[in-house]
Amino acid sequence: MFDFSDEQKMAQQVLRQWCEKELAPKVPAMEKGELLPYDLMRALASTFGLAEMMKASFARLEARAAKGEAAGPKDDDEESGVLAKDPGLSAVVAIELSRQCPGFMLAFGASLGLAGGAVMARGTLAQKKRFALPVLTLEKIGAWGMTEPGAGSDAFGGMRTVARRENDGYVLSGTKSFITNAPFADVFVVYAKIVDKADEDPRHRPIHAFVLERGDKGLSTGKPFDKMGMHSSPTGEIFLDEVCVGRDRLLGEKEKEPSREGARDVFHGERTGMAPMCLGIVERCLEESVKYAKVRTAWGRPIGEYQLMQEKLARMYMHRENIRNLLFKQLWMQKQGQRQSMAEASACKLYCARATTEVALEAVQLMGGNGYMREYVVEMMARDAKLLQIGGGTDEIQILTIARQLLAS
Repeated sequence: MFDFSDEQKMAQQVLRQWCEKELAPKVPAMEKGELLPYDLMRALASTFGLAEMMKASFARLEARAAKGEAAGPKDDDEESGVLAKDPGLSAVVAIELSRQCPGFMLAFGASLGLAGGAVMARGTLAQKKRFALPVLTLEKIGAWGMTEPGAGSDAFGGMRTVARRENDGYVLSGTKSFITNAPFADVFVVYAKIVDKADEDPRHRPIHAFVLERGDKGLSTGKPFDKMGMHSSPTGEIFLDEVCVGRDRLLGEKEKEPSREGARDVFHGERTGMAPMCLGIVERCLEESVKYAKVRTAWGRPIGEYQLMQEKLARMYMHRENIRNLLFKQLWMQKQGQRQSMAEASACKLYCARATTEVALEAVQLMGGNGYMREYVVEMMARDAKLLQIGGGTDEIQILTIARQLLAS
């Protein structure tokens, strides 16, 4: 697979028109914190019939379950969601939204892909209908809570959020930080370690996911963080102060299926899913740089005629082609039912994130003072791109993951 299908290209064209008409004019207000992205996310879903498609998908899922053809958290095409059934279409959405506003794409993807996707992959049918369906139809906003204040890179070993067994349920305590959508989310997928005693060392306890809702007693969220970039994507903390929940909130409703692997699956998806987002940013930066290089003059000549500028453009193009090739390799593997190893996923994330940051910064450099101004989109792209080297595992964590797999083979 080396290109999108005709159907996917048509969808890309229509989506680009929507982004230019509906999303672009609202980006300045979202970047200033004057407008939240969620109503616009719902408008996107409404325009393209996402809610209706998801409801129809769930109706088929329930019909199959009634016939005994599907039960429990089986992960198949019908249960994975509309976009997941067509990875190419999902990539198109990420590319086009990221071309206009990476922060908007981050908020959209974290809600549907991370929070909604986690419930769809591991939840029971009842949990999918109760928690995932409202998130996937954009009736509610989701947040995926793994990271903690002192356990960013050591997400599993350093986790201090615990779920203490009590009666036939659990009592959750802890704090999650740097969580996309947390300040405004309705549904939270939160990971915790189950312990039997309050003073028990949780470091080596199994990790399980719980589904919480805003309004649960003891659950609260902080105000949005003031960040370097991704201003259109609210980020904050989740506080769990003795949150009592029943077994129906344990994702999958079975302790014997620890969620550490489930969390790793989401990390894996987050890393491989970054490629289309990177491609969207790089494509936009390259396009804006080429246009600028043709019209900006210095010493009586367009700056695009100078070799220093040509070298920058050529490197941007090289990175775009490499990211595009990595993306289509992923899409081909998914079509073949193959899965990238953790080292492959980490290598993809490492390269794409670094290349995207380089391209965005070089676009700013090529435009000089103009590139540093918010009037030019590359300023936002440069700030937003840096998060890609941090979120979903830092560059350093990707390097460790790659090296460990190489040395273990």
